Amino acid sequence: MGRKELLHRLGQMLVTLIGVTILTFGLTYIAPGDAVDAILETGDTLVSAEVVEQTRHELGLDQPFHIQYLNWLTGLLHGDMGISYSAKMPVVDRMLLGAPGTLALTGVAIVMMLVVSVPAGIAAAVYRNSFIDYLSRVLSFLGVSMPSFWVGLLMLYIFGLKLGMFPISGGEVDLRHMVLPAATLSVVMISKFTRQVRTAVLEELGKDYVTGAQARGIPMNKILWHHVLPNACLPLVTLLGTYIGWLLGGVAVVEMVFAWPGLGFMAVRAIMTRDFPLLMGFVLWIAIAYMVINLIVDASYYILNPRLKKRGGE
Repeated sequence: MGRKELLHRLGQMLVTLIGVTILTFGLTYIAPGDAVDAILETGDTLVSAEVVEQTRHELGLDQPFHIQYLNWLTGLLHGDMGISYSAKMPVVDRMLLGAPGTLALTGVAIVMMLVVSVPAGIAAAVYRNSFIDYLSRVLSFLGVSMPSFWVGLLMLYIFGLKLGMFPISGGEVDLRHMVLPAATLSVVMISKFTRQVRTAVLEELGKDYVTGAQARGIPMNKILWHHVLPNACLPLVTLLGTYIGWLLGGVAVVEMVFAWPGLGFMAVRAIMTRDFPLLMGFVLWIAIAYMVINLIVDASYYILNPRLKKRGGE
């Protein structure tokens, strides 16, 4: 990727980020309910109208939309995303508490997916229309059809409650607590990625260079590992990047099922408590994560496919 193209992409990312923040800020502005009521809510205790108005003024919620947005954007440029209403701490600090859980869960889920789906997809392609291929397709169909929350509850019931192999609730970011939520997330990804690997490998196996290599007596294993798989990686990188971006956003449903202390769990709590500064920070994190991942994926094309690099140089 050349310097000019990189600058163009960075400019697009900046414009997209501004658009995302305006849209999200606008939605929180017109959202029903009052954030001040959620902040001052203390059981059955009544709060006077004077206290409500004073709190609204201190938070700047009594100002017009464009003033509130510009104040938030100015703070963002200085590294200040505001104070979380529910956590009573800076938004950046609150997100840093949830980031390790999401990052760890993302890493383990991606490893699980690759370890299972890549060999399964290759085997299904090499032994096309065999028992292995049919079994792979059936399991993939079942994996895609099952909702993540149902898979999570099923794993909790079998491996957590009945067998007692793993904890049934989160709270700690360690491998033992991570196995069940990561496995739940990987079920759908394994099902989709296995089919993509099978399709990509089959497409390469049907090309003339494979037939020519076999005619020259080159072993199939060598053709597969040195030629087919490197060429099949290109379309798979895009899907892998999508999964990483999806996981980095914090998968709220799975994190809620397992009470996992990640960004998705944090975002759901922010919605429930009308914690708009924290919600804005979460949306900004998702937007940045997706755009950075897409940029890395596009840059990897030039590494995996030298012809694109040569064409860009021309």
